[in-house]
Amino acid sequence: MTQINPASPVLVTGGTGYLAGVIIAQLLGKGHVVHVTVRDPDQREKLKHLEAVAAASPGSIRYFRADLLNPDAFAPAMAGCELVIHTASPFIAHVEDPQRDLIDPAVEGTRNVLAAVNATETVRRVVLTSSCAAIYGDNSDIAGMPERRLTETVWNTSSTLGHQAYSLSKTRAEKAAWDIVHAQSRWDLVTINPSLILGPGINPQASGESYSILTQMGDGTMAAGIPDFRIGAVDVREVAAAHIAAGYTPEALGRHILSAHDTGFVEISALLREHFGDRYRFGKSILPKFLVWLIGPMINPALTRKMVSRNVGIPFTADNSKSREALSISYRPLAETVTEHFQQLIEAGRIKPRA
Repeated sequence: MTQINPASPVLVTGGTGYLAGVIIAQLLGKGHVVHVTVRDPDQREKLKHLEAVAAASPGSIRYFRADLLNPDAFAPAMAGCELVIHTASPFIAHVEDPQRDLIDPAVEGTRNVLAAVNATETVRRVVLTSSCAAIYGDNSDIAGMPERRLTETVWNTSSTLGHQAYSLSKTRAEKAAWDIVHAQSRWDLVTINPSLILGPGINPQASGESYSILTQMGDGTMAAGIPDFRIGAVDVREVAAAHIAAGYTPEALGRHILSAHDTGFVEISALLREHFGDRYRFGKSILPKFLVWLIGPMINPALTRKMVSRNVGIPFTADNSKSREALSISYRPLAETVTEHFQQLIEAGRIKPRA
């Protein structure tokens, strides 16, 4: 068991990220001193949402300059910390160079952070943001799993540099982390493996796939029909709470799936349409799989025919019992998550109603 002193500062990497912002807000709300790494602390505009949260919270925040690919960048931010929460990793569906843009930042960034952990005597625990993508690559993989659902015992073996490169990056990064922790005995590692994270963040102008998917559901992109992608979904606030619980629960151990709902694009769109009505251009019909397979690559390079074949219309199922039992996570309804997230997009002017 690892007992973390709540009075010591906690480091959160990737501080301007969607998930990191909510983790930082919850830590500040509990009165913690939070060290935050960002690429450039002098770009105050990018920090204004964190600043606003900090100003209204009992905790305090300090910024440190760090780049994932700089092996010497994290030591100053880590000094005096017993707990490190490493969230920084790219989440991009389509990139020009998967090795450069996904694999290297995820894997080398994790190695660089953990090398700094090895060199910082005060650190006793690392909580790593991994992903369900480190457990499976495609929905078709799930049918071949021992329990026909995702569990923490399973690893992704199907993703490659040319197919589901993001999933490969998360798999390699988490495996690298476990290799490093097993080579020493001073600090331990706990991982959080979320499915698709949704829900309102602290910065309504944040970018990323979570924001992009909900935007496309309401701006007319899917008005002609919705592809039947089956996914897991979880609220960003629960994922943030899980990171903090994993840090401060002495008995926390190993991997934890964070996935509240086995759902899909069709169900999410229906929940939004039920709440917001016809003011926005939600799709109603389901696109036939053969049509998604045929035209998908022309609409979005990430929608390869292999990806469509192995995912569209194929169920997603995950076991979240460990997160509920070990970290005491209670999941909110999916309707609350998606409607509050969509409302944030509306208020930020990112989605316009019908003319």
